[in-house]
Amino acid sequence: MALALELVRGGFSPGQARAAQGQVSSAVSAAGTLSTDATAISAGHNVVTTVASGSGVILPACEVGDEIFVHNATATNTLSVYPDSGSTINQLAANIAGNLPPYTGALFKRATSTSWVAFMSG
Repeated sequence: MALALELVRGGFSPGQARAAQGQVSSAVSAAGTLSTDATAISAGHNVVTTVASGSGVILPACEVGDEIFVHNATATNTLSVYPDSGSTINQLAANIAGNLPPYTGALFKRATSTSWVAFMSG
């Protein structure tokens, strides 16, 4: 995706460039221990700053090709990231969370109507 600066240089207004980049949620709190009670996220860029043991977030139902970035910005607890209902992440079964260790980020790309592919930082 183009940088907002590049979009402005191409004729977008700053507001249009920010909208094209998607929303940012910079202080998400994970919740629950199941896909049914995890914190629903909807922004394109999510920084999770509160993660209790076993808690998580759930990805939104999106269009094929959409991307969601999630960063576990905590020092001690692994974040559970659930796919939307009935979907999968990588090789995991439907509705099963992927684990995002502390200080780790992942880009989740919607590959099909029921699957996500995760690219995790190292």
